[in-house]
Amino acid sequence: MSQVFEGYERQYCELSANLTKKCNSATILDGEQKKQKVSEIKAGLDDAEVLIRKMDLEARSLPPNVKATLLAKLREYKSDLNNLKTEVKRITSGNANQAARDELLESGMADANMVSADQRQRLMMSTERLNHSSDRIRDSRKTMLETEDLGVSILQDLHQQRQSLLHAHDTLHGVDDNISRSKKILTTMSRRMSRNKWIIGTIIVVLVLAILLVLYFKLAH
Repeated sequence: MSQVFEGYERQYCELSANLTKKCNSATILDGEQKKQKVSEIKAGLDDAEVLIRKMDLEARSLPPNVKATLLAKLREYKSDLNNLKTEVKRITSGNANQAARDELLESGMADANMVSADQRQRLMMSTERLNHSSDRIRDSRKTMLETEDLGVSILQDLHQQRQSLLHAHDTLHGVDDNISRSKKILTTMSRRMSRNKWIIGTIIVVLVLAILLVLYFKLAH
């Protein structure tokens, strides 16, 4: 949630509670004291309207998922402000006699206090629920970022493994080439050895025949 909005929100809640207390005290005042108190309340209402407008502008400048949450909260605050304005009009509109004021103090103001307290309680509960929603959104975003980092890490590992496999393939290809060359060399050597055997065998046969001829001629003479 926007920290700026939260700052305006705290100011409004404090101002709303203060104005409610002033409305309660204004009902039992007379004459100039009552006029002064009403003047203070109206000035506070003007400040509250300014805070409402600031919160509205801040909420509308945020992303859609956050904006919807804050605008829902803002509607509660606008309703609270309208109730305060109605209360001020009620205080300033009538010239009630002392009996009416006594009755208001005994019954009506008690009900008004209960309603205002109940409304503030609902606002606080709504604020708490919205804060929990914002926390869940932040947690979801954190999880999404962690998942994205994990995906990037896995892709990097796969890329490294692919490079290793390509390098191993190149190495095996080189080994195959070396084996083929060695096989050719061994084949050539085998052929040369066979040819040399035939040559040596032929030479031995020739030498044996020569020896036999020499012996024949010697024995014949």
